[in-house]
Parts: sequence; structure tokens; C-alpha cells
Amino acid sequence: MVLTLSELARLVDGDVVRGELDLLIDGISSLDEAASTELSFLGNEKYRSQYLVTKAGAVIVPRGTEDGPEGCALISADHPSQAFSKAVAHFVSAVARRFTPGIHPRAIVDEAAKLDPDKVRVHAGAVIMAGAVIGDGSEIGPNSVIYEGVRIGHDCFIQANVTVRERCILGDRVTLQPGVVIGSDGYGYEMVDGRHKKVDQVGIVVIGNDVEIGANSTVDRARFGRTVIGEGTKIDNLVQVGHNVQIGKHCLLIALTGIAGSSHFGDYVVAAAQVGVAGHVKIGSKAMLGARTGVTADLEGGVTYGGNPARPIMEEQRSRAHYKNLPKLAERVKALEKKLGDQDGA
Repeated sequence: MVLTLSELARLVDGDVVRGELDLLIDGISSLDEAASTELSFLGNEKYRSQYLVTKAGAVIVPRGTEDGPEGCALISADHPSQAFSKAVAHFVSAVARRFTPGIHPRAIVDEAAKLDPDKVRVHAGAVIMAGAVIGDGSEIGPNSVIYEGVRIGHDCFIQANVTVRERCILGDRVTLQPGVVIGSDGYGYEMVDGRHKKVDQVGIVVIGNDVEIGANSTVDRARFGRTVIGEGTKIDNLVQVGHNVQIGKHCLLIALTGIAGSSHFGDYVVAAAQVGVAGHVKIGSKAMLGARTGVTADLEGGVTYGGNPARPIMEEQRSRAHYKNLPKLAERVKALEKKLGDQDGA
């Protein structure tokens, strides 16, 4: 596992800027916690103050960076974060996931389910119901439930306590973190004779290849048709996707974001933490929604938005600046009113 500085530079496609080529590095850590035999990285100028006092043995830095803490070796790279990820993959390989096929004796697999026990792994307590299809290389975690007619592609990782409801479809290399629920009923009710009557939710969820969905997130089945999560999209923890929502390819949906029914996202949309999207709106490709943005109407793609209701970020920042000045303006108005009142009384 130990690498010399020169071996490490080759591994991460970087160049040694400073340091002895035979320096030994045996692990990875953050800038503020790294020891003299560990590697860290500077990927954001926000952490430069930590970088300048780090005790790390070596740091991956952006190209052109030559200054740094005394005694610290430097490796330059075009993308320090990506380069560091390669080092992480090397140093954690000993504890990385190992796929060992087989069905645990305490798992329940219906005879009508379709899977090759020599090519899939099913953990204790998992339930796979009739008609479900599990692709080769896929793993079903402890206490997860795969309902009737579900189709799961190749090399998927369904972690512990996940539920995938009836007839939903997962592509290849999909990862569902613990507690994810795919295909629960959409939130639909109609008022009939003074009571809320449930609207049948008979559609499915379709998840594209290479999607990852974070812990305790939920994707509701469509009222009819499909709720879609596009290829390569990454969903954080505690995100809700409502019924009939269409999420494009390679989107990022970040913590506590909620998307109401029948909304459409283009490709490469980013929804930062706690974004709220109303139902039946369309958001164009490559739009970026800042934290706590509230979307109530269609938005063009390629624009960064903020605020509630959402508007272009520069416009929102100007409004915030004016808002901060309101107390001073109020005092000025109050002073002017007093002055005018004194004049009228003179």
C-alpha cells in the first residue's frame, strides 16, 4: 500500500514540484489532520489557510502552485480533487467492497424470481418476490425488499433496508444507499363528499444507468406512466422526487431537495440543498439552483438562480443587498418625517 512520491505522482497523473522522489506515503487525510506520511490535496482556495500550515507529507495542488508549508512535498495536477480520488482508491482498496456471489440462507427468494445464484449476492433478511429479475453482478443488501416484477440491471448495489416497489426498473450500475424507497405511491388525493379520496397510483419508476441515490431518499411511482431518473444522475440523502417527475441525465439533486409531481428537469441541472420545486414546472438543461431556491414557474437553462421565487442570481443578490439596507433606510425616512413635522409645526 505504501507508495513513493514518484510512484504517487504517476498514479494521479501529476508532476512532482517539490520533495524527495523516494519519500514514502502510506495514507490519505484532510489538510488539517494529515500526518507527515500522509497525502492531502488543495482543491478549493477556501482551504488555503489550512494548506499553509498542514503537517501532511505531500499535497496535490493545482498546476502553477509552488508555495506551500515548509517540508511538505508538492504534486501538481490539472484537477487536484480528481487526482486525490485516484490516491484514495489506492489506499482504501484493502477495505473496498468485495463482491462474493451467493444467496444467504436467511434470505427469501421466490421460486418465480429470475436470478443466477452464482452471479448475484443476496444478504440475510432480503426478500425478492415473484417475477423480479436481478442482473448478474448485482447485490441485494440485508433486509431489502424487491417487489413483484421489478427489473434490476447488471452490477447494481442495493444496500441495506431498501425497498423497490412493484414493476419498477433499474438500469445497470445503479447504487441505492440504505433506506431508499423506489416506487412508493405518489401523493395524490381528490376531495369527494368532504373527504380526501386516494387517487390510484399505477405507474412505475424507471432509473437509468449509473444513477446513485442517497440514504433515505424517495422516488414516487407515477400516477400513470413513468417517473424517470436519467442516466448518471446523482441524488443526495433525504431528497424527495414526486410522481411523474422527469429528471434528465447527469443531474445533481442535493440534500433535502423536494420536487413536486410532474415537474421536468433537463440534463445537467444542479439543485443545491433544500431546493423546493413546485409541480408541473420545467427547468432547462444546465440550470443551477442555489441553496433554498424556490421554483414556482418554468426556468430557462444555462442560468444560475437563487431566491424564492427563483430569479437569476445577480438579480437576487442585488435584492438581498437592498434588503440589508432597509433598517438604515427606515431610520432615514423616520428622521426626514421628524424634520418635516418640525417644519410644519414651526
